[in-house]
Amino acid sequence: MKQSIISLQDQPAELEKLYRKNKAAFRQEFTAIYEQIKDQPWAEFWHERLSYDAESITWGSFKEWRFIVIAALIAGIYAKFPVIFDLKEDLFYPRNIGFIVFPFLTAYFAWKNQLSEKIIAILAVILGILLLYINVLPADETSDTWVLVCMHLPILLWAILGYSFVGKSSISGRLAFLRYNGDTVIMGGLLLIGGGILTGVTLGLFGLVGLNIGEFYMNYIAVFGLAAAPLVATQLTQSNPQLINKVSPVIARIFSPLVLVMLVIYLGAIVLSGKDPYNDREFLLLFNVLLIGVMGLIFFSVAETSAQEKSRSAIWVLTLLSWVTVVVNAVALSAIAFRISTWGFTPNRTAVLGINILMLIHLLRVSKTLIQVIRDKESISKIGKSIVDYLPIYVIWVILVVFMFPLIFGF
Repeated sequence: MKQSIISLQDQPAELEKLYRKNKAAFRQEFTAIYEQIKDQPWAEFWHERLSYDAESITWGSFKEWRFIVIAALIAGIYAKFPVIFDLKEDLFYPRNIGFIVFPFLTAYFAWKNQLSEKIIAILAVILGILLLYINVLPADETSDTWVLVCMHLPILLWAILGYSFVGKSSISGRLAFLRYNGDTVIMGGLLLIGGGILTGVTLGLFGLVGLNIGEFYMNYIAVFGLAAAPLVATQLTQSNPQLINKVSPVIARIFSPLVLVMLVIYLGAIVLSGKDPYNDREFLLLFNVLLIGVMGLIFFSVAETSAQEKSRSAIWVLTLLSWVTVVVNAVALSAIAFRISTWGFTPNRTAVLGINILMLIHLLRVSKTLIQVIRDKESISKIGKSIVDYLPIYVIWVILVVFMFPLIFGF
């Protein structure tokens, strides 16, 4: 999009269309190149326009909300399939939980970004194949392979969403996608909190007049509300980037040092408590969940830092956090390697081993870049590049788990 912005500088109408097509991406790309073009009148105009803090919320067009409402209704109906078709919930939802969210967001960005009919058809075919695959795969709740496929398939759907968001692959586009995820989680969380308060008030008021609508409300109203939340959050963040742009960096800035302190104390507590991740399977599982959560925070913080934050203290915190996480990762990796050498390979151990190796390599790459930025050997933009360049490797691993593990370890 950078080249498009520059090439359209003498075509105001086309530049406006480009902005309206994807406001968040336009803002990000323009900010990245502003220092190079800031002496030009058209650049100053757009800088002031994009920097202006609107006093009111832009709700978007009627067409956008019509799309959101229709998509949310379809998602809600799909979520009610176990009731409509008398399906087993404990088999339907593990298989299809990702399809209640990601295909509809993918359709939103495919429509919003005006992807070509060919690309839309390819995405639809891929989603259809995945939907058919997961629902014809022999279901066995006691099968580690089946559980792993159900856990990893939403990640693959998330990657497809990323393609519809980014369009043509680019570093800035992938960073914008990571920021979109963080922003949408924050906005979605606020919507869910508001929805929870509304639910409590509604059930309480009806209870006061002797009407118990709890079962009906949760089975129908709440389900459709939950299905709509990601779509509504997406529409609000895309129409009003200013809503979250100032909140996300603050959250990243506050929680990064807090998590750093927590991790250091936690590592010390492991030693003092005598907990053994090498022989305690449940503890190792929680250890890896913690690791993935911290990795997510690092990615989110790096995405925000590379876009807006140039404070060296923030870079130092991220550097220390990444290196402490490397230590945590190394402990987890050594523990799973010990379990494999002692008891052999299983689907779960292989999956955990693979993701730990990938995360360790990724963390080392990011940590190295952060140190180079501190030493002024690299620009701050390289931090984001070190994150997003590696993302396709995770997608390849997820594809292997989803499609190859059932063949390797049996259904």
